[in-house]
Amino acid sequence: MNTMLAESLSAVLLALVLACAVVRPWGWPEAVVAVPAAAVVVGTGAISLDHAREEAARLGPVIGFLAAVLVLAELCDDEGLFQACGAWMARAAAGSPTRLLLYVFVTASAITAVLSLDATVVLLTPVVFATAARLGARPKPHVYACTHLSNTASLLLPVSNLTNLLAFSVSGLSFARFASLMALPWLAAIAVEFAVFRRFFASDLGAGAETPDTGEPPRVPVFALLTVAGTLAGFLLASAVGLDPAWAACAGALVLAVRALARRRKRPAEIVRAASVPFLAFVLSLGIVVRAVVDNGLAGALGHLVPDGTSLPALLAVAALAAVLANLINNLPAVLVLLPLAAPSGAGAVLAVLLGVNLGPNLTYAGSLATLLWRRIVHQHDHPVELKEFTKLGLLAVPLSLGAAVVALWGSLLMIGA
Repeated sequence: MNTMLAESLSAVLLALVLACAVVRPWGWPEAVVAVPAAAVVVGTGAISLDHAREEAARLGPVIGFLAAVLVLAELCDDEGLFQACGAWMARAAAGSPTRLLLYVFVTASAITAVLSLDATVVLLTPVVFATAARLGARPKPHVYACTHLSNTASLLLPVSNLTNLLAFSVSGLSFARFASLMALPWLAAIAVEFAVFRRFFASDLGAGAETPDTGEPPRVPVFALLTVAGTLAGFLLASAVGLDPAWAACAGALVLAVRALARRRKRPAEIVRAASVPFLAFVLSLGIVVRAVVDNGLAGALGHLVPDGTSLPALLAVAALAAVLANLINNLPAVLVLLPLAAPSGAGAVLAVLLGVNLGPNLTYAGSLATLLWRRIVHQHDHPVELKEFTKLGLLAVPLSLGAAVVALWGSLLMIGA
Protein backbone atom coordinates (compact mmCIF):
# COMPACT_ATOMS: atom_id res chain seq x y z
CA MET A 1 0.00 0.00 0.00
CA ASN A 2 1.39 3.43 -0.94
CA THR A 3 2.10 5.95 1.81
CA MET A 4 -0.73 8.37 1.01
CA LEU A 5 -3.36 5.64 0.94
CA ALA A 6 -2.00 4.07 4.16
CA GLU A 7 -2.03 7.47 5.86
CA SER A 8 -5.61 8.17 4.79
CA LEU A 9 -6.86 4.71 5.76
CA SER A 10 -5.24 4.74 9.20
CA ALA A 11 -6.49 8.29 9.92
CA VAL A 12 -10.07 7.42 8.90
CA LEU A 13 -10.03 4.26 11.00
CA LEU A 14 -8.70 6.14 14.02
CA ALA A 15 -11.47 8.73 13.67
CA LEU A 16 -14.05 5.93 13.35
CA VAL A 17 -12.73 4.11 16.42
CA LEU A 18 -12.79 7.27 18.53
CA ALA A 19 -16.24 8.31 17.29
CA CYS A 20 -17.69 4.90 18.20
CA ALA A 21 -15.99 5.05 21.61
CA VAL A 22 -17.70 8.38 22.24
CA VAL A 23 -21.15 7.51 20.85
CA ARG A 24 -21.19 3.75 21.54
CA PRO A 25 -23.95 3.02 18.99
CA TRP A 26 -26.55 0.51 20.21
CA GLY A 27 -24.57 0.22 23.44
CA TRP A 28 -21.76 -1.68 21.72
CA PRO A 29 -18.46 -2.07 23.60
CA GLU A 30 -15.64 0.06 22.24
CA ALA A 31 -13.83 -3.07 21.05
CA VAL A 32 -16.53 -3.94 18.48
CA VAL A 33 -15.12 -1.32 16.10
CA ALA A 34 -11.54 -1.06 17.38
CA VAL A 35 -10.58 -4.73 16.94
CA PRO A 36 -11.67 -4.94 13.26
CA ALA A 37 -9.96 -1.58 12.63
CA ALA A 38 -6.69 -2.95 14.00
CA ALA A 39 -7.10 -6.05 11.83
CA VAL A 40 -7.64 -3.86 8.75
CA VAL A 41 -4.50 -1.74 9.26
CA VAL A 42 -2.44 -4.90 9.72
CA GLY A 43 -4.11 -6.83 6.91
CA THR A 44 -3.75 -4.01 4.36
CA GLY A 45 -0.16 -3.29 5.26
CA ALA A 46 -0.86 0.19 6.66
CA ILE A 47 1.27 -1.02 9.57
CA SER A 48 3.85 -3.76 9.26
CA LEU A 49 3.30 -6.96 11.19
CA ASP A 50 6.58 -6.37 13.03
CA HIS A 51 5.45 -2.93 14.20
CA ALA A 52 2.07 -4.32 15.26
CA ARG A 53 3.81 -7.01 17.32
CA GLU A 54 6.15 -4.40 18.78
CA GLU A 55 3.21 -2.23 19.83
CA ALA A 56 1.39 -5.22 21.34
CA ALA A 57 4.49 -6.17 23.31
CA ARG A 58 4.87 -2.57 24.56
CA LEU A 59 1.23 -2.37 25.65
CA GLY A 60 1.06 -5.90 27.10
CA PRO A 61 2.30 -5.06 30.62
CA VAL A 62 0.18 -1.91 30.68
CA ILE A 63 -2.94 -3.87 29.79
CA GLY A 64 -2.09 -6.52 32.37
CA PHE A 65 -1.82 -3.84 35.03
CA LEU A 66 -5.10 -2.26 33.96
CA ALA A 67 -6.91 -5.61 34.23
CA ALA A 68 -5.49 -6.23 37.71
CA VAL A 69 -6.35 -2.78 39.05
CA LEU A 70 -9.92 -2.97 37.69
CA VAL A 71 -10.40 -6.24 39.58
CA LEU A 72 -8.73 -4.79 42.68
CA ALA A 73 -11.00 -1.73 42.67
CA GLU A 74 -14.20 -3.76 42.28
CA LEU A 75 -13.22 -6.16 45.05
CA CYS A 76 -12.44 -3.19 47.31
CA ASP A 77 -15.94 -1.97 46.58
CA ASP A 78 -17.34 -5.36 47.57
CA GLU A 79 -15.42 -5.09 50.85
CA GLY A 80 -17.25 -1.82 51.57
CA LEU A 81 -14.35 0.57 51.05
CA PHE A 82 -16.27 3.10 48.98
CA GLN A 83 -19.37 2.98 51.18
CA ALA A 84 -17.14 3.67 54.20
CA CYS A 85 -15.66 6.65 52.34
CA GLY A 86 -19.17 7.98 51.68
CA ALA A 87 -20.18 7.64 55.35
CA TRP A 88 -16.98 9.36 56.44
CA MET A 89 -17.54 12.25 54.02
CA ALA A 90 -21.13 12.72 55.23
CA ARG A 91 -20.11 12.76 58.91
CA ALA A 92 -17.10 15.03 58.33
CA ALA A 93 -19.10 17.52 56.25
CA ALA A 94 -21.49 18.11 59.18
CA GLY A 95 -24.16 19.67 56.96
CA SER A 96 -21.82 21.99 55.01
CA PRO A 97 -21.81 21.56 51.19
CA THR A 98 -18.45 23.36 51.00
CA ARG A 99 -16.90 20.97 53.52
CA LEU A 100 -18.43 18.07 51.62
CA LEU A 101 -16.75 19.36 48.45
CA LEU A 102 -13.43 19.50 50.30
CA TYR A 103 -13.79 15.91 51.50
CA VAL A 104 -14.87 14.74 48.05
CA PHE A 105 -11.67 16.33 46.71
CA VAL A 106 -9.58 14.58 49.37
CA THR A 107 -11.25 11.20 48.85
CA ALA A 108 -11.30 11.32 45.05
CA SER A 109 -7.67 12.43 44.92
CA ALA A 110 -6.53 9.56 47.14
CA ILE A 111 -8.61 6.93 45.33
CA THR A 112 -7.51 8.16 41.90
CA ALA A 113 -3.85 8.18 42.88
CA VAL A 114 -3.81 4.69 44.42
CA LEU A 115 -6.60 2.75 42.68
CA SER A 116 -6.56 4.65 39.35
CA LEU A 117 -9.04 7.04 37.79
CA ASP A 118 -11.45 4.25 36.78
CA ALA A 119 -12.20 3.55 40.45
CA THR A 120 -13.11 7.20 41.02
CA VAL A 121 -15.39 7.39 37.99
CA VAL A 122 -17.10 4.01 38.24
CA LEU A 123 -17.23 3.37 42.00
CA LEU A 124 -16.92 6.70 43.80
CA THR A 125 -19.33 8.73 41.64
CA PRO A 126 -22.43 6.72 42.70
CA VAL A 127 -21.30 6.99 46.34
CA VAL A 128 -20.99 10.78 46.00
CA PHE A 129 -24.52 10.92 44.57
CA ALA A 130 -25.80 8.98 47.59
CA THR A 131 -23.81 11.10 50.04
CA ALA A 132 -25.12 14.38 48.61
CA ALA A 133 -28.67 13.02 48.73
CA ARG A 134 -28.17 11.96 52.36
CA LEU A 135 -27.18 15.53 53.24
CA GLY A 136 -29.82 17.15 51.06
CA ALA A 137 -27.03 19.00 49.20
CA ARG A 138 -27.08 19.81 45.51
CA PRO A 139 -25.04 17.03 43.88
CA LYS A 140 -23.66 18.95 40.90
CA PRO A 141 -20.38 20.37 42.31
CA HIS A 142 -19.52 17.10 44.05
CA VAL A 143 -20.32 14.91 41.05
CA TYR A 144 -18.41 17.21 38.68
CA ALA A 145 -15.48 16.93 41.09
CA CYS A 146 -15.35 13.18 40.44
CA THR A 147 -14.75 13.58 36.72
CA HIS A 148 -12.28 16.46 37.04
CA LEU A 149 -10.28 14.70 39.74
CA SER A 150 -10.29 11.41 37.85
CA ASN A 151 -8.08 13.27 35.38
CA THR A 152 -6.34 15.88 37.55
CA ALA A 153 -5.52 13.66 40.54
CA SER A 154 -4.13 10.92 38.30
CA LEU A 155 -0.82 12.81 37.99
CA LEU A 156 0.83 11.48 41.13
CA LEU A 157 1.83 7.84 40.61
CA PRO A 158 2.79 5.76 37.56
CA VAL A 159 -0.16 3.48 38.39
CA SER A 160 -2.81 6.21 38.64
CA ASN A 161 -3.66 6.28 34.94
CA LEU A 162 -3.06 4.27 31.81
CA THR A 163 -1.31 7.29 30.29
CA ASN A 164 1.03 7.41 33.31
CA LEU A 165 2.05 3.80 32.79
CA LEU A 166 2.90 4.51 29.17
CA ALA A 167 4.92 7.59 30.14
CA PHE A 168 6.61 5.74 33.00
CA SER A 169 7.78 3.03 30.61
CA VAL A 170 9.77 5.53 28.51
CA SER A 171 10.76 8.05 31.21
CA GLY A 172 13.64 6.08 32.69
CA LEU A 173 12.47 7.09 36.18
CA SER A 174 11.99 4.87 39.20
CA PHE A 175 8.56 4.65 40.82
CA ALA A 176 9.65 6.82 43.76
CA ARG A 177 11.37 9.44 41.59
CA PHE A 178 8.34 9.69 39.31
CA ALA A 179 6.13 10.30 42.35
CA SER A 180 8.52 12.85 43.87
CA LEU A 181 8.67 14.87 40.65
CA MET A 182 4.89 14.79 40.18
CA ALA A 183 3.91 15.47 43.81
CA LEU A 184 4.15 19.26 43.53
CA PRO A 185 2.32 19.47 40.16
CA TRP A 186 -0.35 17.11 41.60
CA LEU A 187 -0.92 19.34 44.63
CA ALA A 188 -0.85 22.55 42.56
CA ALA A 189 -3.41 21.28 40.03
CA ILE A 190 -5.79 19.99 42.73
CA ALA A 191 -5.54 23.25 44.70
CA VAL A 192 -6.35 25.31 41.59
CA GLU A 193 -9.27 23.02 40.75
CA PHE A 194 -10.69 23.42 44.25
CA ALA A 195 -10.48 27.21 44.04
CA VAL A 196 -12.20 27.17 40.63
CA PHE A 197 -14.96 24.86 41.91
CA ARG A 198 -15.58 27.08 44.96
CA ARG A 199 -16.15 30.05 42.70
CA PHE A 200 -17.94 28.32 39.82
CA PHE A 201 -20.43 26.46 42.03
CA ALA A 202 -20.84 29.19 44.66
CA SER A 203 -24.65 29.22 44.41
CA ASP A 204 -24.92 25.41 44.70
CA LEU A 205 -22.54 25.33 47.64
CA GLY A 206 -24.42 28.14 49.36
CA ALA A 207 -27.78 26.36 49.16
CA GLY A 208 -27.22 24.57 52.46
CA ALA A 209 -27.66 20.97 53.55
CA GLU A 210 -28.54 18.91 56.60
CA THR A 211 -26.41 17.39 59.31
CA PRO A 212 -26.87 13.63 58.95
CA ASP A 213 -27.85 11.34 61.76
CA THR A 214 -24.48 10.14 63.00
CA GLY A 215 -25.71 6.80 64.34
CA GLU A 216 -23.18 4.03 64.44
CA PRO A 217 -19.77 4.80 62.89
CA PRO A 218 -19.24 2.99 59.60
CA ARG A 219 -17.41 -0.32 59.56
CA VAL A 220 -13.83 0.20 58.45
CA PRO A 221 -12.85 -2.41 55.83
CA VAL A 222 -9.49 -3.11 57.45
CA PHE A 223 -8.59 -6.06 55.21
CA ALA A 224 -9.21 -4.05 52.03
CA LEU A 225 -7.21 -1.08 53.36
CA LEU A 226 -4.30 -3.31 54.31
CA THR A 227 -4.39 -4.97 50.89
CA VAL A 228 -4.34 -1.60 49.12
CA ALA A 229 -1.47 -0.41 51.35
CA GLY A 230 0.42 -3.64 50.65
CA THR A 231 -0.17 -3.24 46.92
CA LEU A 232 1.17 0.31 47.02
CA ALA A 233 4.25 -0.89 48.89
CA GLY A 234 4.55 -3.62 46.26
CA PHE A 235 4.68 -0.99 43.52
CA LEU A 236 7.67 0.63 45.21
CA LEU A 237 9.40 -2.71 45.80
CA ALA A 238 8.77 -3.90 42.24
CA SER A 239 10.27 -0.70 40.84
CA ALA A 240 13.31 -1.04 43.09
CA VAL A 241 14.07 -4.57 41.85
CA GLY A 242 13.21 -3.87 38.21
CA LEU A 243 9.85 -5.67 38.04
CA ASP A 244 6.78 -4.33 36.26
CA PRO A 245 4.17 -2.81 38.65
CA ALA A 246 1.59 -5.12 37.06
CA TRP A 247 2.95 -7.92 39.28
CA ALA A 248 2.16 -5.99 42.45
CA ALA A 249 -1.31 -5.11 41.15
CA CYS A 250 -1.94 -8.76 40.31
CA ALA A 251 -0.84 -9.81 43.80
CA GLY A 252 -3.24 -7.35 45.43
CA ALA A 253 -6.11 -8.42 43.20
CA LEU A 254 -5.33 -12.09 43.86
CA VAL A 255 -5.43 -11.62 47.64
CA LEU A 256 -8.89 -10.03 47.53
CA ALA A 257 -10.10 -12.48 44.86
CA VAL A 258 -9.16 -15.49 47.00
CA ARG A 259 -10.94 -13.91 49.97
CA ALA A 260 -14.05 -13.15 47.90
CA LEU A 261 -14.15 -16.70 46.50
CA ALA A 262 -13.60 -18.27 49.91
CA ARG A 263 -16.48 -16.24 51.37
CA ARG A 264 -18.63 -16.98 48.30
CA ARG A 265 -19.11 -13.30 47.60
CA LYS A 266 -17.94 -13.71 44.02
CA ARG A 267 -17.95 -16.41 41.40
CA PRO A 268 -14.87 -16.88 39.18
CA ALA A 269 -16.79 -15.62 36.14
CA GLU A 270 -17.65 -12.38 37.98
CA ILE A 271 -14.01 -11.75 38.78
CA VAL A 272 -13.08 -12.28 35.13
CA ARG A 273 -15.83 -9.85 34.07
CA ALA A 274 -14.43 -7.25 36.48
CA ALA A 275 -11.27 -7.20 34.36
CA SER A 276 -13.35 -5.76 31.49
CA VAL A 277 -11.76 -7.85 28.74
CA PRO A 278 -13.54 -6.00 25.89
CA PHE A 279 -12.10 -2.72 27.14
CA LEU A 280 -8.62 -4.28 27.30
CA ALA A 281 -9.04 -5.40 23.69
CA PHE A 282 -10.05 -1.86 22.79
CA VAL A 283 -6.90 -0.40 24.37
CA LEU A 284 -4.65 -2.85 22.50
CA SER A 285 -6.44 -2.31 19.18
CA LEU A 286 -6.42 1.46 19.60
CA GLY A 287 -2.67 1.34 20.20
CA ILE A 288 -2.12 -0.55 16.94
CA VAL A 289 -4.31 1.87 14.94
CA VAL A 290 -2.52 4.87 16.46
CA ARG A 291 0.85 3.29 15.63
CA ALA A 292 -0.32 3.01 12.03
CA VAL A 293 -1.18 6.73 12.00
CA VAL A 294 2.21 7.58 13.51
CA ASP A 295 4.11 5.38 11.05
CA ASN A 296 2.36 7.01 8.13
CA GLY A 297 3.19 10.65 8.73
CA LEU A 298 1.67 12.03 11.95
CA ALA A 299 4.94 11.76 13.87
CA GLY A 300 6.72 13.79 11.22
CA ALA A 301 4.04 16.47 11.19
CA LEU A 302 4.02 16.86 14.98
CA GLY A 303 7.78 16.55 15.32
CA HIS A 304 8.20 20.15 14.16
CA LEU A 305 5.87 21.36 16.93
CA VAL A 306 7.58 19.65 19.89
CA PRO A 307 10.34 21.90 21.27
CA ASP A 308 13.64 20.59 22.59
CA GLY A 309 14.77 20.93 26.18
CA THR A 310 13.08 21.35 29.54
CA SER A 311 13.08 25.11 29.99
CA LEU A 312 9.85 26.58 31.34
CA PRO A 313 8.71 27.84 27.89
CA ALA A 314 9.48 24.42 26.36
CA LEU A 315 7.55 22.58 29.08
CA LEU A 316 4.58 24.94 28.69
CA ALA A 317 4.58 24.42 24.91
CA VAL A 318 4.76 20.62 25.21
CA ALA A 319 1.99 20.50 27.81
CA ALA A 320 -0.24 22.84 25.79
CA LEU A 321 0.27 20.77 22.61
CA ALA A 322 -0.55 17.57 24.53
CA ALA A 323 -3.72 19.13 25.97
CA VAL A 324 -4.92 20.30 22.56
CA LEU A 325 -4.18 16.93 20.96
CA ALA A 326 -5.94 15.07 23.80
CA ASN A 327 -9.12 17.04 23.14
CA LEU A 328 -8.86 16.45 19.40
CA ILE A 329 -8.12 12.72 19.32
CA ASN A 330 -8.52 11.59 23.00
CA ASN A 331 -5.71 11.47 25.55
CA LEU A 332 -4.71 7.83 25.05
CA PRO A 333 -3.87 8.22 21.34
CA ALA A 334 -2.32 11.61 22.12
CA VAL A 335 0.14 10.16 24.63
CA LEU A 336 1.00 7.29 22.27
CA VAL A 337 1.80 9.82 19.55
CA LEU A 338 3.73 12.36 21.63
CA LEU A 339 5.86 10.18 23.91
CA PRO A 340 8.35 9.10 21.22
CA LEU A 341 8.72 12.75 20.18
CA ALA A 342 9.25 14.07 23.71
CA ALA A 343 11.45 11.26 25.05
CA PRO A 344 14.71 12.52 23.45
CA SER A 345 14.44 15.70 25.56
CA GLY A 346 14.40 13.67 28.75
CA ALA A 347 12.04 12.77 31.57
CA GLY A 348 10.97 16.38 32.13
CA ALA A 349 9.48 16.63 28.65
CA VAL A 350 7.77 13.24 29.07
CA LEU A 351 6.16 14.43 32.31
CA ALA A 352 5.06 17.66 30.60
CA VAL A 353 3.25 15.54 28.00
CA LEU A 354 1.60 13.74 30.87
CA LEU A 355 0.40 17.00 32.41
CA GLY A 356 -1.21 17.96 29.11
CA VAL A 357 -2.94 14.65 28.42
CA ASN A 358 -4.19 14.27 32.00
CA LEU A 359 -5.37 17.84 32.69
CA GLY A 360 -6.45 18.76 29.16
CA PRO A 361 -9.38 16.28 28.99
CA ASN A 362 -11.30 18.27 31.59
CA LEU A 363 -12.20 20.61 28.75
CA THR A 364 -14.29 18.28 26.55
CA TYR A 365 -16.24 15.03 26.88
CA ALA A 366 -14.07 13.32 24.27
CA GLY A 367 -10.79 14.22 25.98
CA SER A 368 -10.54 10.99 27.97
CA LEU A 369 -12.33 7.67 28.21
CA ALA A 370 -12.89 8.30 31.92
CA THR A 371 -14.91 11.44 31.16
CA LEU A 372 -17.05 9.54 28.66
CA LEU A 373 -17.67 6.83 31.22
CA TRP A 374 -18.54 9.42 33.89
CA ARG A 375 -21.09 11.01 31.59
CA ARG A 376 -22.87 7.66 31.15
CA ILE A 377 -22.93 7.06 34.92
CA VAL A 378 -24.35 10.53 35.59
CA HIS A 379 -27.11 9.98 33.03
CA GLN A 380 -27.97 6.69 34.74
CA HIS A 381 -28.69 8.71 37.89
CA ASP A 382 -31.05 11.00 35.94
CA HIS A 383 -28.78 13.96 36.48
CA PRO A 384 -28.45 16.09 33.33
CA VAL A 385 -25.00 17.23 32.21
CA GLU A 386 -25.04 20.30 30.00
CA LEU A 387 -22.28 20.56 27.40
CA LYS A 388 -22.20 24.35 27.78
CA GLU A 389 -21.70 24.16 31.55
CA PHE A 390 -19.12 21.37 31.31
CA THR A 391 -17.13 23.33 28.73
CA LYS A 392 -17.39 26.62 30.63
CA LEU A 393 -16.03 24.96 33.77
CA GLY A 394 -13.24 23.40 31.71
CA LEU A 395 -12.29 26.73 30.14
CA LEU A 396 -11.78 28.12 33.63
CA ALA A 397 -10.08 25.11 35.21
CA VAL A 398 -7.84 23.67 32.49
CA PRO A 399 -5.63 26.68 31.61
CA LEU A 400 -5.15 27.62 35.27
CA SER A 401 -4.48 24.09 36.55
CA LEU A 402 -2.24 23.23 33.60
CA GLY A 403 -0.21 26.42 33.97
CA ALA A 404 0.21 25.91 37.71
CA ALA A 405 1.17 22.26 37.26
CA VAL A 406 3.78 23.02 34.57
CA VAL A 407 5.40 25.72 36.72
CA ALA A 408 5.40 23.28 39.64
CA LEU A 409 7.00 20.58 37.46
CA TRP A 410 9.68 23.02 36.33
CA GLY A 411 10.38 23.82 39.96
CA SER A 412 10.54 20.13 40.86
CA LEU A 413 13.00 19.47 38.06
CA LEU A 414 15.22 22.31 39.31
CA MET A 415 15.08 21.12 42.91
CA ILE A 416 15.19 17.35 42.44
CA GLY A 417 16.49 16.86 38.91
CA ALA A 418 15.30 14.29 36.42
